Amino acid sequence: MSVLRTSNITKKFPGTVALDDVSIQFESGKVNALVGKNGSGKTTLMKVINGAYSDYSGKLYIDDEEFSFSHPKQAFEAGIATVYQEMSLIPGLSVAENILLGRYKKNGMFIDWKDTYKEAQDILDDMGVDLPVKELVAHLSVWQHQVIEIAKAMSVNPKVLILDEPTSALAQNETEMLFELIRRLIKRDVIVIYISHRLQELWEIADTCAVLRDGKHVGTIEMEGAKHSDLLSLMFGDLQLRKRPADVVAQDKIVLEAQGFTREPHFKDINFELRKGEVLGIAGMLGSGRTELLRALFGADKPDSGSIIIDGEEISNPSPVLMKRKGVAFVPEDRQRQGLVQILSIKSNLNHSSLELIRKGLFVDSKKEAEFSRRQINDLDIIIPGESFPMTSLSGGNQQKVVVGKWLNIEPQIVIFDEPSRGIDVNAKQQIFQIIWDLSRHGLSSIVVSSELEELLEICNRIIIMKDGEFIDEVNPDTLTVNELYALCMGGK
Repeated sequence: MSVLRTSNITKKFPGTVALDDVSIQFESGKVNALVGKNGSGKTTLMKVINGAYSDYSGKLYIDDEEFSFSHPKQAFEAGIATVYQEMSLIPGLSVAENILLGRYKKNGMFIDWKDTYKEAQDILDDMGVDLPVKELVAHLSVWQHQVIEIAKAMSVNPKVLILDEPTSALAQNETEMLFELIRRLIKRDVIVIYISHRLQELWEIADTCAVLRDGKHVGTIEMEGAKHSDLLSLMFGDLQLRKRPADVVAQDKIVLEAQGFTREPHFKDINFELRKGEVLGIAGMLGSGRTELLRALFGADKPDSGSIIIDGEEISNPSPVLMKRKGVAFVPEDRQRQGLVQILSIKSNLNHSSLELIRKGLFVDSKKEAEFSRRQINDLDIIIPGESFPMTSLSGGNQQKVVVGKWLNIEPQIVIFDEPSRGIDVNAKQQIFQIIWDLSRHGLSSIVVSSELEELLEICNRIIIMKDGEFIDEVNPDTLTVNELYALCMGGK
């Protein structure tokens, strides 16, 4: 048995301690889960282990032999491989080329394609996976992409394999196939560290689970016999929730209704009502179908069946253009790629959704454009170096305010928020929550999805529980603890 051990690891960033005296042990022959809510230090610890961060205090050991790296390439060559959530494959290259990228077999000055394909095939055969090594990655499924990433890692015969959210983009059947692959890998004396926000899957794949909270290691539990409450207690402790202001209340008028809304395999038979001024939360674990439902409500993805009714009018063939005209705005999960154009100016981004309102014939009315952008900058307190600067000059919190602001220029009646606080600091989160409450006070309705379920308890009037693509319960956030909400989302155990 091999053991990776972290001893008193501390990593600081300006103004914060990301890791505080962390000592954890990970063993081969088992799946070692590592969990914690966003900002707990999971990613930082993995980057310390794999050489992405070298300026830390404390020591790292494998089998009592100390190690440290100044670059991820050194760690990879030494047998510490990381498979990140964001895949790094090149679609225009073959399976074999991706697995052995930069390490192709050569015959003199030229690549020996026969030996390269054979080596890639041997790696896949050794993993018990059947993939065509000459096939372009662009032609393969997301599940097969994940396998190729793992095969790339296994090509160096790693001592340590770090899997960062490996199932986040996989369907249930694909997740099962990945689990079978992981079970085969742990029989090869590889130390597998498994990071996931899908807590419910840990009972199926993990043997142990280490928990980080606020940069500290608060405990490690054996998964066999562990209860959901045991894990949630370690993750959250005695969490004190802030309270929603008393004047944030839902009115009687129904502004949106979904009836039998279905898009297989993501969600089915969704029925709910949204009231004027209401902040409605949709709670569920990763993979429950939350984002897919929001996209379909906005018309970005076509539903199989069911209907959407806005202000008593049934919407036929919803599309983003039509939903925008009906007063629906969508703040997407990935603000950088889906919500903003990074190379354009702050002013241009703030006016993207309101071009019809600021144009003069074929041209933009610069006076109106400036007026619209300044209004949102002032109303939302967006901190900027100047309106003409590119989006890349702003912090994550201020970028998120720009995404919200560009929609407020069209004066919507419903705003759909998908992970509105992702990747922003605590102060910026509170500012975003305040914006949502202010919208409610002005009669605008919000639908909010957040992986940080405690946030839904803080900001929402009502929360619907979603699991495996279905609505399974509805709760009052004022009468629920965060542990109880997580337990409901995992199936009520």
